[in-house]
Amino acid sequence: MAKEEGNHTVVSDLINFLNASPTAFHAVDEAKKQLKTAGYQQISEKENWELKAGHKYFFTRNHSTIVAFAIGKRFVAGNGFYIVGAHTDSPCLKLKPVSKVVKGGILEVGVQTYGGGLWHTWFDRDLTVAGRVILRKEIAGSVSYSHRLVRLEEPIMRVPTLAIHLDRGVNDGFKVNTQTHLLPILATSLKAEANKVSYENDSVESGKKENDKTGSSNAKHHPILLQLLASKLECEPDDICDFELQACDTQPSIVAGAAKEFVFSGRLDNLCMSFCSLKSVPPLFPLLPHWPGSSFQIFLTSPMCTRDLNPLYAFLALIDATSSDSSLEEEPGIRMVALFDHEECGSNSAQGAGSPVVLDAMSRITDFFSPNSKLLEKAVQRSFLVSADMAHALHPNYMDRHEENHQPKLHGGLVIKQNANQRYATNAVTSFIFREIASKHNLPIQDFVVRNDMACGSTIGPILASGIGIRTVDVGAPQLSMHSIREMCAVDDVKYSYEHFKAFFQEFFHLDANIVVDI
Repeated sequence: MAKEEGNHTVVSDLINFLNASPTAFHAVDEAKKQLKTAGYQQISEKENWELKAGHKYFFTRNHSTIVAFAIGKRFVAGNGFYIVGAHTDSPCLKLKPVSKVVKGGILEVGVQTYGGGLWHTWFDRDLTVAGRVILRKEIAGSVSYSHRLVRLEEPIMRVPTLAIHLDRGVNDGFKVNTQTHLLPILATSLKAEANKVSYENDSVESGKKENDKTGSSNAKHHPILLQLLASKLECEPDDICDFELQACDTQPSIVAGAAKEFVFSGRLDNLCMSFCSLKSVPPLFPLLPHWPGSSFQIFLTSPMCTRDLNPLYAFLALIDATSSDSSLEEEPGIRMVALFDHEECGSNSAQGAGSPVVLDAMSRITDFFSPNSKLLEKAVQRSFLVSADMAHALHPNYMDRHEENHQPKLHGGLVIKQNANQRYATNAVTSFIFREIASKHNLPIQDFVVRNDMACGSTIGPILASGIGIRTVDVGAPQLSMHSIREMCAVDDVKYSYEHFKAFFQEFFHLDANIVVDI
């Protein structure tokens, strides 16, 4: 571990990760940086792989999904894969292919709703845009195109609510029309003119201006927005060929609460689990005097804190479980983390959990070490997946929304999720394995099933379990305000999650060897 990493805590590392990851593209970029620093080698799905036992690798797909794996020194083809899977995406507002809208002298931005967001929470927030841009570059008559990440730091738009004077019944029930109510305001036509930005004072349906080429960026998007992006990217607006951008809250993620026991942030679902499957820090105690106002000391002396669980340790759970020269010495399997895009809309994409990305990786790794095609089937049956996605903590103002005997609490540790109708992939065997690991490491564990009279959500767990045939347990850290623009979880649960995932990588093979089921 680098010396400077000793100056961080698991919380501050999570906060840094969240603040650097406004989109799935940025989250993957941060993961890449962490993995490269830890000695992981980037490989490409487009090329042949040259792999070695005891070495560590990763690849990306669409730059929004990332798979990292460490090969045990005792690995032979047919041995299992020990996988933690999470997702990089969160509900948000994504810019439409034609985003230019002008109404009532106001420049608005056309957006699509992505995932099942709590859309009322997006009103009256200071918003910006982030995502990726396809840039055109011409050098000496040769044209090339590149993918670039972009993020405008300053607030540039807002979705204002309607004054109560114009909607007296709003407090009796506010229903958002996602087509007409959610358009962010970017500027006024008057100020756009004052800044010498041309625009067409017409509706979005026209989709073009007289002086624009049909289909050009200037025809589809407000020039003032393109100029802001071009300035950030240090290019010309005409160099922007296309983009995938989303609206983002500019309020930073923070540690908060009277006892500094919570994380307040967007995108905890599911960047918190992505982070915990990857990240780590050194002891907390030496850092306490340096916390602003020593406010974290209040937390340590509060009833909410279990002092014997400190110091807080974390490091990328996969990275920490593979960081020393000896960590893979006796490992017979593959330790893997897979972070997918598009979970929030069903995982049905080339880079989603419904794609063959994980099975492809398992196949290529197995085939590299042996040409026997039958060994992959054996490897799958020896493998195990931890599907890590945030869980619903008990809400004190809505106690009746939880089943009486299944009420996960903040600070209570990872939640094992079960559903008889297979909305979660957990069964008695996979649940037992995860509980046994918790017991051995003195980690708290909780249970969740949804009420019979309520619909149950789902995860990547059933998709991968059915698509690959891999044993799976569905788990997640408890949180409140899931799918809000601003969510919250507990500091302790970040640490528990990291420790549990790390223990899984280290313990699974030995535990699984003593479990007898299909004979």
